Amino acid sequence: MTVLLCMKAAERGVETPLETPRSPISEAGWHARMSSRFAGKGACARCLSGFPTSGFGRRPTGRPGRRRGRIITTSQQAGAPAFGVGDVIARVSQVAFGKPLVTNVLRGHVAEAIVALALEPEWRLCGGDYAGWDFERPDGLRLEVKQSAAMQSWSTSKPSKPIFDVAARTGHWQAGTQWIAEAGRPAHLYVFAHHSIYADHADHRDPTQWAFYVVATRDLPDIKQAALSTISRLTSAVPVTALADTVRVTASSLAR
Repeated sequence: MTVLLCMKAAERGVETPLETPRSPISEAGWHARMSSRFAGKGACARCLSGFPTSGFGRRPTGRPGRRRGRIITTSQQAGAPAFGVGDVIARVSQVAFGKPLVTNVLRGHVAEAIVALALEPEWRLCGGDYAGWDFERPDGLRLEVKQSAAMQSWSTSKPSKPIFDVAARTGHWQAGTQWIAEAGRPAHLYVFAHHSIYADHADHRDPTQWAFYVVATRDLPDIKQAALSTISRLTSAVPVTALADTVRVTASSLAR
């Protein structure tokens, strides 16, 4: 139909566009249509379409004739990115652990890393997805690390109360694939790590700012959560420099 109209217009000497006119799309309407197109992909139309916009809900202002579609960077055009795995690891590490106060979701990794540096090579860090404990010794002893901090990465009006999860489990995963239906606490030892500093100089990454409480599992009461006051009645706190010896002494008491 478009070609026929163009031919007839040419015979009359009238300049006619190559396509039949379309109804104009409002700026908000364009964004709504494109956002619907990319719904479920985790980004709005502005992010995924490759079209530049001057603001939310506005129509694209790309140059005429510009190729529109997915964004292709210079490094992709060359066949390889300008960065590698090491760069990604460094960037993620900086974002997650580059500040003194580490979010509660990731602070457990900090505590486990400090304990690992203190106990290796006698103990091996084995914690991971679905792991029932965090460290193992060649003789089969298992150790679990729990942590708490007074100062959080978000603003709080007072120090957070230290409470540790010590609930017994219905079972545990062996090697991450086999479920062992064995009720109880699968670790033989617990290390409760507490960061008590509530001040501007608090740094969760500093091993000297942590206090450690080593408790044999058999000495824990039959409770689901243990406050620091409860733990303190069972044992005394030690600094990171004395952690390895304290764990060794507590582990040797299990054989008696």
